[in-house]
Formats: sequence, C-alpha cells, structure tokens
Amino acid sequence: MIFRRTLMGIAGAAFAVGMGATAAMAQDVTLRMHQFLPPQANVPKLVLDVWADKVEAASEGRIKIERYASMQLGGTPPELMDQAIDGVADIVWTVVGYTPGRYPSTEVFELPFMVTDARAASSAYWQMFEKHMKDTEFKDIHILGTWVHGPGMLHTNKEIRTPADMQGMKIRGGSRLVNQLLEITGATPVGMPVPAIPEGLSKGVIDGTTIPWEVTSSLKVPELVKNHTEFTGSALYTLTFVLAMNKDKYESLPDDLKKVVDDNSGLEFSIFAGGTQADSDGPARQIAVDLGNNIVTLNEEETAVWRETSQPIYDAWVADMKEKGIDGQALIDEAKSLMDAYGK
Repeated sequence: MIFRRTLMGIAGAAFAVGMGATAAMAQDVTLRMHQFLPPQANVPKLVLDVWADKVEAASEGRIKIERYASMQLGGTPPELMDQAIDGVADIVWTVVGYTPGRYPSTEVFELPFMVTDARAASSAYWQMFEKHMKDTEFKDIHILGTWVHGPGMLHTNKEIRTPADMQGMKIRGGSRLVNQLLEITGATPVGMPVPAIPEGLSKGVIDGTTIPWEVTSSLKVPELVKNHTEFTGSALYTLTFVLAMNKDKYESLPDDLKKVVDDNSGLEFSIFAGGTQADSDGPARQIAVDLGNNIVTLNEEETAVWRETSQPIYDAWVADMKEKGIDGQALIDEAKSLMDAYGK
C-alpha cells in the first residue's frame, strides 16, 4: 500500500508538472495600452476598444489588453512614443506631432490643405509608412496602424473668416506645421496637448484651438467658445496618429498570437480608424448647432485665400526635408497620387 501510494504520488507530481508545462505553452499575454484621452472619447470608445476587443476575441482569450486612458500610467502625451519604445507601456496611441521633427516623413499628411478625405489619407499613409518609414524613422517600434482625423478647423472666441482675423490671437496648435500656419496668419501658437484645451479656453490662456469636430464633444469646446470656422475642399490641416507596440513585446509573442495582432492591424485597420474618426465629426458638430453657435463655412474663394497664405509652409518643408536627406516634393506627389487613387 505504501509503495502504491508512493507511485501515485510520483505520478500525480509528474501530471502536475506536465499540466504546468502545457499552461506555460499556452500562456496568456497581458498587454497594457496607454493613451491620453478619457475613455469615453471617440477614439478610445470607437477605435481603440474595438481593436482591443477584436484582438482578445480572435486570440480566444489568450491576449488580454488592459486599457489605460488619460495618461494613467504616468508621464505626458509627448512621452508616449518613448514609453512604447522603452516598454513602460506595451501599446500606445498618440499624435506623431507631439514629438516634432522625430518622424519627419509623416508630416506630408499634416501640410495645410493637403488632405480632403481621412480614409484616402489613412490608406496612403499606411502604404507610405511601409515603403519609406517602417525600417527608417520607425525602426525602433512596431507600428500597428497609421491614420489621420477628419478636417482640422478653428474654434475661437471671435468670428474668423480671413487670415487677417487671426492677428494677435493665441491659438493652440497641434503640430509643428499647424504652428507655422498660425504664425503666418499673425496668431501666436500655443503648444498644449488636447486634454489641456478646456482649461486653456476657460482661463483665457488661449483664444481658440485647432482640432477637428470629433474631439470637441468630449472636451466640451462648443460650450467654451461660440465660433467655429470650416473650410471648403481640402482641410485646413490634419494630424497623423500611430498605434504603436513595443518591438520586443511583439517579437516575444508566439507565431499564432503574432498573427492575431497582424490580422487586426495594417492597411484596413488604418482606414477604419481614420474613417471612424471622420464619421464622428457630424454628431459632434450637431452639438454646436444645437447650442446655437456661429458656424462659418468658408466658400471655395474664401478658402483659396487661406491656401495661398499657407504656400510658404510647403516651400519651407521641402527645404527642411532636403536637409534631412528626404525628397519632400516626391513625398507630396506620392501622397497626392495615392489619395487620388483611393477607391478607384
């Protein structure tokens, strides 16, 4: 009996070890996703959560994605890229322009009046990322998606119709090129991340801000300023975004889980993300309409004045890219060609 119990004990221990090895082989992976907006904002709710839910479901629960909104893991929005590179977070969503000059090729989609359609631009952005940026500017990080938002515009404490109307105003700009545009009009650009906009407006630190309609609802912007200026045709500006993952973390995934991540990333996801943000502009705009705010939609002739005013930014950008060894005009031509070809 003693011998039999000993054999059973050995067998039980061997079974436990075997089960432990099996569990280790099918080990769950927890990924921490960090971003700067509150969880109820459109991008977390309609893009990031949708992506994370799909990845979790496709992995049959082996991947768990913890979502950290509003910089809950610490730091500031401009630090998000380094948090992903350094492994402070496993995945981040961020505005590329929060690190000006670091990913210069992405700025082709941030030039004034460059982008008309967010889906077309997001498609072009991913294709150009794979061709020009993946193994150069973004070599230290694994990019899951690249996209732009809907038309960027002005939200101000007074009516704006012409570039001259901007003279002396303090306006929050979202990127290096947006700030250049503000300077050309005679405004003073004020750098601040999106979450700081409401306080900046309410305290008079800024007289207005450049953001698309989509972001205004979560920030309560239509309640803080009553004037909004839209443009006809191409957008005043757009910002570029990335969903980025720590490279070592991605490489450490078993092949089947890498495939899950890959299948939910890339071109189609980028188009979905950009399109979803743009689609959210309408409901957010309606809030300003319902509040009785003054929405100025500049016609083609009025918009052309702004386009002409912004032309020096193109010339300066091409020269700046040349100094970096990048053919900026070729990037502009390629981006326009890819955007024109979208959907055809």
